[in-house]
Amino acid sequence: METVGNISLLDAPNKVAFLSSRKIAPDDVLRCYDWAAKVRDGDACVMSGFQSPLEKDVLRFLLRGKVSIILVLARSLWKKVPDELREAVASGRLLIVSPVAASRASSSTAAARNRWILENCDEVVLGSLDPNGDLASLVSTTSIVRLK
Repeated sequence: METVGNISLLDAPNKVAFLSSRKIAPDDVLRCYDWAAKVRDGDACVMSGFQSPLEKDVLRFLLRGKVSIILVLARSLWKKVPDELREAVASGRLLIVSPVAASRASSSTAAARNRWILENCDEVVLGSLDPNGDLASLVSTTSIVRLK
């Protein structure tokens, strides 16, 4: 496992995984934005791959707040931390983790990433769930909180 940032976030209490399918209804988008705005200044540590378009939007909300964030990649670490993440890394509120050894993301590395997230969180929040998607089968055995 490779990391950049505050490794102690792995030991943080109250790690909340945020996951979402790529297919999402407009009402779910608004619920997710509201959730992100609510938790961004809280004491939880939000963990996600922040890969789907909605997850990327949620990351932007979270970066504007004070919440701790664990970004889990489905590929090896970037050679250079993206500009929009540097301040959060420097301030100690962001950890970037790569639990896979692949240089490129794929459906199998995304599944491995999502399994790692589910194994290392205390709570799961789903923004949206496509019943026919890969995420649905992965979370079917996990207790989850679905945004309503």
